[in-house]
Amino acid sequence: MRLTIEHSTHYSYDELVKHSTQYLRLTPQESVHQHIISWQLALPVEAVQTTDAFGNILHVLTLDRPHQSISIKATGVVEIAEGEALDDGTCEALSPLVWLRHTPLTQPDSAILAFAGYYWQETAPLESLTVIMGEVLERMPYTPGGTNVKDSAAQVFAAGVGVCQDHAHVFVACCRSLGIPARYVSGYLYTPDSAHVATHAWVEALVEGHWHSFDITNNTRNTCHHLKLAVGFDYLDACPVRGVRMGGGDEGMETVAAVQRMQSTQQ
Repeated sequence: MRLTIEHSTHYSYDELVKHSTQYLRLTPQESVHQHIISWQLALPVEAVQTTDAFGNILHVLTLDRPHQSISIKATGVVEIAEGEALDDGTCEALSPLVWLRHTPLTQPDSAILAFAGYYWQETAPLESLTVIMGEVLERMPYTPGGTNVKDSAAQVFAAGVGVCQDHAHVFVACCRSLGIPARYVSGYLYTPDSAHVATHAWVEALVEGHWHSFDITNNTRNTCHHLKLAVGFDYLDACPVRGVRMGGGDEGMETVAAVQRMQSTQQ
C-alpha cells in the first residue's frame, strides 16, 4: 500500500519568544515494513539532524531570534508492506532489557499488576498479550477529550477512558510488569474515514525473539495501515514534535495530519 502523508504543526504565542528549540521526530526510517519513497521537512530555518538514544532520526530546530510563531510541515510518500510487521532487532544497538524500564507515565500500580497477571499465561505469551490488548480496550473505551498528555497509565486505567496514547501507556505498563520488553511507538495510521485522527500510537513488544506490534485502540496486530515514526519508553520520548522556549506568554498550537492512499495506475 502506498500512502501520502501531510503533517503540519503551527505554534502561535501571545508575546515574543526570545529563544525556542523544537525536537522533531518526524522522519520515518527504512525497514522491512516501510519503504520511504520521498520525505521532506519544511522548517523556518535549517535544523540539525542527528540520531537520538533510541535510534530515531531527530531534527533539532533552534530559533534564536525573537518570534511569535513557528510552522513545521512534513510531507512524504511511503510504501507499506502487508501483514504484521516483525523485527528481530538484530541491527539495534540497545539491549532488549532496556525496554523493561518503567517511567512515570508507564509505572504500573497494583490495579494494572493484577489486571495483567490475571490474563497472563507463561506458556502462551503472544496469545496472552493479544488477550490483554483486547481487554485494555474493553476496560478503557476510546474517549477523546477524557484525558491529557500528562496523565499516567495508572490514572487513565483507573478513569476507564483514553485515547491511543493512553492505551499504549497502559499496555506498555502491562508488558513490562510481566517481564516483556515493550516500547511506545508514534506514527501515522491510514483509515478510509478521513474523520479519524491520522497521528497514532501503538506498542511493540518483544516476544519469542521478535518485536510484535499491538495497536490497542484498534485491537489488532496487523500494521499494514501504519507508518512508524519513532519509538521510546513513553509518549515524551517518541512524540513527533516537542519543544522548549523562553518567553512567549500563552501558547496556541494547531496540528493537522492527513494520510491518504495513492491509487495505483496501470501503464
